[in-house]
Amino acid sequence: MALESRGRAGRASLERAEGKQATLVRKPRADALRNRDRLLEAAKASFADAGAEVSLDEIARRAGVGIGTLYRHFPTRDAMVEAVYRREVEHLAEAANRLTGTLPPGEALHAWMRLFVDYIATKRVIAPALKAMVGGASDLYASSGARITDAMARMVERARTAGDIRADADPADLSRALAGFTYFNTGADWEASARRLIDILMDGLRA
Repeated sequence: MALESRGRAGRASLERAEGKQATLVRKPRADALRNRDRLLEAAKASFADAGAEVSLDEIARRAGVGIGTLYRHFPTRDAMVEAVYRREVEHLAEAANRLTGTLPPGEALHAWMRLFVDYIATKRVIAPALKAMVGGASDLYASSGARITDAMARMVERARTAGDIRADADPADLSRALAGFTYFNTGADWEASARRLIDILMDGLRA
């Protein structure tokens, strides 16, 4: 009985230790999360300034970390490019909830569409690198596109229900308009042009 008791106690102690180890694995340290965020911010800025082929050393320098820290978070350039893109999608999707909670529906939709320009600015820079990734970017685009389309549809529906925009406003039509204003706008000042066109579009959408 004593041996069995000690055995049970030993197993319980081992399970507690394994549980603590698993918790440590699942929850990165706060400083590691901060370093990851700094690297993603630095990567986004570096891509905007010098293109997606900017050196990883330069990204680490901008982030204020060593190259070893960069590789611990992003073992390959593809991993970093994909993480930057996923982060931009996440920020755009989260912005829909944040703006909806702080602005009238029509204003929230307008502000969100202007933020869409920033998202496309980053996507245009890294699109060639995403397409060159092993396996391509079709699955990545499909999942991100669904999140953005859903955010757009929810915001349009709220604005229609509130009477802030026309009742016949179609989210699919707005998505096509945004694509034309941004991704397929080839002018040197395309970002300023896109924001002006979005303002004009909202004037036409108002009920």
